[in-house]
Amino acid sequence: MLLISQTYWTGGHIKFRYAPEGVSGRPVALNAKDGARIRGLYWTPDANPNPKVAVVAAHPRVDFQEHHTFPKFLEAGYGCLGANTRTLNNDADCLHEKLLFDIAAYLTWLQEEGVEKIVLMGNSGGGSLFSFYQAQAKATPDARIRMSPDGGATGLDALEMPVADALIFLAAHTGQGLIMNEVIDGAVIDEDDPLLTDPALDIYDARNGFRPPPEWSRYDPAFLKTYRAAQLDRVRRIDAGARDRIAFQREAERMNGIDEFNELPLDVQRHSLRREAFEPLMLVYRTMANPVYVDDSIDFSNRAYGSLLSPRPDLMNYQRLGFGRVVTPRGWLSTWSGLSSNANILESGLAVTEPALVVNAGRDLDVHPQAHSRRIFDTLASTDKTYVEFPDALHYFEPDDAGDKALNDLMDCLVPWVAERFPV
Repeated sequence: MLLISQTYWTGGHIKFRYAPEGVSGRPVALNAKDGARIRGLYWTPDANPNPKVAVVAAHPRVDFQEHHTFPKFLEAGYGCLGANTRTLNNDADCLHEKLLFDIAAYLTWLQEEGVEKIVLMGNSGGGSLFSFYQAQAKATPDARIRMSPDGGATGLDALEMPVADALIFLAAHTGQGLIMNEVIDGAVIDEDDPLLTDPALDIYDARNGFRPPPEWSRYDPAFLKTYRAAQLDRVRRIDAGARDRIAFQREAERMNGIDEFNELPLDVQRHSLRREAFEPLMLVYRTMANPVYVDDSIDFSNRAYGSLLSPRPDLMNYQRLGFGRVVTPRGWLSTWSGLSSNANILESGLAVTEPALVVNAGRDLDVHPQAHSRRIFDTLASTDKTYVEFPDALHYFEPDDAGDKALNDLMDCLVPWVAERFPV
């Protein structure tokens, strides 16, 4: 049963849509301060090989080395850095607190290359990553987040974090965890038996307003309120399970460090060491159950039926691929829990006072105007902030029957916005 959206999972449109002339790209391989090896591509115009202004694109797991916005920026004379993170293509153990080390390393490198102004372009999940980075970079070291949601030390208080000069939120959601709060299936009864369902909470049950696809469904506001509460209850339960697993391991670590450990029976020592070494994985089934996917009266936009990942979310909800399906306990808490993750623009955006541009794609299937774009815009503390909507654009401004018109229209907005504030 082929249910997956080829557009999203192949990453086919996150690339140069044409080969720009007169540009050079060079690999960038760096060690973040904590030792993680990260790699990206830095593009520069041949006519301006040492640009003073650079645009940076990054995402927790998606490859942005050849981001589709770069060619037009390069033609305008800007440097462009596709800054891939340590969790490229696999965010099962993604700790956003550690990804800030990656961004700091890239920005420090750009400054060493002579770049004086840096524009962070947060596309999709890059928006919450960059907003979190900017908020922590602007905080004094002793005011930065000391502990990650799993209880481990972040090390951010000792990290050199250059502050960016402007931010672009391009089809950005409010945070991966906040997305999870919206898409997780609140009808799941048992995390170990994903086929068990509470029919009173099943958004894909006709008795609750669901209609056969592609006909749009209609849900009663009272049902939606109950369902949204059930989604958060499920996130709380998964949070508790994640913390229990972490506590199990840390208790073994504590026991293994006591002075009398070597005097314990060998089988007790062996069992305790295995407990400490054990790295559990969590399977989070059914994370494609946002009523917005099938009811266009909720947060109305020009979107089509379905989700970014599939045109049949009612069935894709039961397949292997999906948001946050396989995670470590600490990865869940740091990235995918909307109740625990620090990568939350509704919090970090309050610290963003630099020029900011928020772009909404009107046909986006997972980033919606009121739940995401408008809330981001309203949260940002910038006095110089701009909101722009492209009613006919898809999430990655993919080509359609009109070719690359949506992307070209976007760049006719982005390049002048940057040029007005940071001329080449």
